[in-house]
Formats: sequence, C-alpha cells, structure tokens
Amino acid sequence: MVTLSALVFALSWWLGLYLLARDPRKPVLVLASLGLTSFALVVALDAVRLVSASGLLSRIEIYLVALPGIAWFAVLLELSRPRDSWRSRAGEASLVAGVAVVAFAGATMAGDVEGPLRLGHWVMVAAVSIPSLGAMVYAVVRRSQPGPVVGFIVVATLFFALGNAILIIPLGLVPSGLALASTGFDVALLGVAVAIGDAFDEGHALRRDMLRSFVGTTAVAVLFGGQLLIGLAVGGKDTTMAVLLFTSLAIAIAINVLADPLAGLLDRLAFSRSPDLRENRAALRGTEAALPLRSRSPLDGLDEETFVRVTRRALGHYGNLSKLVASPLTALPEIDERLARRGAPDQPLERANELRALLADRIAGLKPRDGGDFGTTEQWRHYNSLYFPYVVGVRAYAQNATAAGLDPVARQAWHWLVAEVPQRSLHNWQNAAARVIATDLRSNLVAAR
Repeated sequence: MVTLSALVFALSWWLGLYLLARDPRKPVLVLASLGLTSFALVVALDAVRLVSASGLLSRIEIYLVALPGIAWFAVLLELSRPRDSWRSRAGEASLVAGVAVVAFAGATMAGDVEGPLRLGHWVMVAAVSIPSLGAMVYAVVRRSQPGPVVGFIVVATLFFALGNAILIIPLGLVPSGLALASTGFDVALLGVAVAIGDAFDEGHALRRDMLRSFVGTTAVAVLFGGQLLIGLAVGGKDTTMAVLLFTSLAIAIAINVLADPLAGLLDRLAFSRSPDLRENRAALRGTEAALPLRSRSPLDGLDEETFVRVTRRALGHYGNLSKLVASPLTALPEIDERLARRGAPDQPLERANELRALLADRIAGLKPRDGGDFGTTEQWRHYNSLYFPYVVGVRAYAQNATAAGLDPVARQAWHWLVAEVPQRSLHNWQNAAARVIATDLRSNLVAAR
C-alpha cells in the first residue's frame, strides 16, 4: 500500500511542479499545479494516517481531500475561456469560492475520512463533482481548446467524479489502494491535458521536454525513495520512515523539476554584485530549457489562425529571448536570409535575436508616415499597442508602475495609455496588430515555398 501511495504521490507531485515550471504567470498552469500537488499531499497524508492510525490526521485529511476537486473545477473554468480573452475572472472566482465554502462545510459535517457514510460526505461529493461536470460540459460546448485536450477533459472529468466519490466516501467496497490509483490516473490525465493545451497555445512541442523531465524524476525518485521503501519493507510499518519517504521524494523531485529557478536563486545570492554575469547565465539556462520545446519542422501544417496565434505569442515574448528560442517563427525563411547576410552562425540564440529584429522591423512598419514620433489617432493604434509596451517596455498597467526613466516620447505614451486607454482596448488592438504582422509574415512564407 505504501509503495503504491509513493508512486501516485511522485507522479502527481512531479506533474504539478512541471506545469508550474512551464510558466508560473499563467493562471491555468498555477491552478492545475495546485490541484496536482494538493492531491499528492492527500496521498501522502493518507498513507501516513494508515500507518500511524492517527485520528488527528483523519480529521485534517477530510479538508485536504476537497482541495484537488476545487482546483480542478477552477482549471475547467479557465480552460473554457477563449484564448487571449480579457474577460473578467470575477464571476469564475465567485463560483470557485462558492464551491469551496460548500465543500468545506461538508467536511466539517463529516468530521473525518473514516466511515460510516455520513451526510457531510455526500455534500462534499456533490459540491466538487457536480460543478466539475458542469464546467466540463461548458468547456466542450465553448470548444476553446484543441480537440485532443477536449477529449482528455471529458474522460478525465468523468473519472474524476468517480474518483472523488471513492476517495471521499469510505464505503469499504473498494480497496484504498485501488481508489488512490484510479484517482491518480485521472489527475495525471487532466494534468497532461493542461500541458498539451498550454503547449498548443505557445506553439511548443511537448513530448521531448516532458519525457526528459519524467526520466529525471524517475531517476531521483528511485534513488531517494527506493532506499526508504526497502527500510519500510524490512523494518515493518513505522510512522517516522513513512514521513521521511514522502518528504524525501518531495524534496528530490522539486530540486530536479525546479532546477533552473533554483539555479537563478543561487546566482542572485552568489553573484549579487555581478548583474551581467547573472543575466548571461539566465539567458543560457533559458536557451537550454527552450530547445526541447522546438518542433523539428515547426511551420509545417500551421493554418492561418494558428500562425496568427503563434505570432501573437512571439510579440508578447519580445523581451524574453529564452521564450523566443522556442518560437516556431525562428524557422521562417527570412531568418535564414538575415543570418546569411550577417554571416552569423545558425544557432538558437542567433535565430531568436534575428526573430526579435524581424518583429521590430514589422512593428516599425505599422508606424504612420506623418513624420511624428507619437500620435493618438486611430491610425496610430496598431503601432502604439505593440511598440511602446513591447519594444520600449512601457508598463502602463503594472502595479506601482511609473513613467520614471522613460524618454519624453515614451513618457507621453505612458500617460496616454494610463489616462485614456482601457487595458482591454489595448489588448484588442494588440491582437489586431498581431494579425496584420502575421498576414505579412505568412504571405512571405508562402511565396518562399
């Protein structure tokens, strides 16, 4: 039983951290990571509870078992949002908060995870499973995700409703190990669906990057967890050894998956007086991490809408060289021509730099030919929406942002954005401008073929 729990824990913990490491700024990845890691904690706590026969852990676990379901409900709501949408999340947040209140109220009524079946258990199942099924139907109807992801969502949510019932309601009809394994399979399936959706959204390949992370995690899990499992098998049930097993797995997997962020933290501590060295090391790590995300033939089979989406993502990552390294647009024939003209080597960083220069040229091409540096008329919208936020780095909507350090023209643009342009309007202008640039790049690509 402990061995199975350790396997499910390691899988869920790894996948949760993997999604978080992809981009901690994306709500859907953060929520999915919360669902996976909280489920991993439930698995670990349940295993320790069974070993120690602790009533206190049983009362704690009844609250923790609701967290994965609440998080996955939030994930399904997020997946139902149209891409690049600035629709307010206030409604979704209210729904998630309502589900959480009802679920925790049910946990209070139930008292603990032990039998017999009580009303509180039924309330928890209803609070988590019914909204998740509703969100699944809504996500499928909206079809805001690629087909394979929708299929994963449907299958995983159906399993999830059953898994919650088995995990939360201790009927005694299904062995605890089978309940954990079935629910762990479902959670992993949903996690993979989120990863596929994010990779599709960014124009990335996923298989090689995920495989590398999985192989590394398997190695450290076997090295650190295997020894403790042997100790448990030889020495019998021991609470201290069980706790040590799960904490060792958690730390080892976290160090492996979060190696790059941890390296950045160490650089800030060790090279606090060498900002250039820290920046160069971060660029090299980012490039190394981005390489497995590149497809062998990234531009093959891209339809018009996908090409627009990929272009929009590249513009959004204009200031992040490591993100541009993984962009499919680095395979554009124009990049080859620009490298040849400069006599530069065909290397990922060089391609990313040329892509940034190419995007800067296309953004400059949107500037009206009236001789001015800044304007607020309609013909300036496309240029202003891309040039000042991305090329110049004007962060008009960031918390506590000011115009300090900006040149006079950028300062003028900052005041205009803050005073007259709603954030949603800027976002719509950026999407429209990205479509113009994507149409130009795609026409050149078709002509080159």
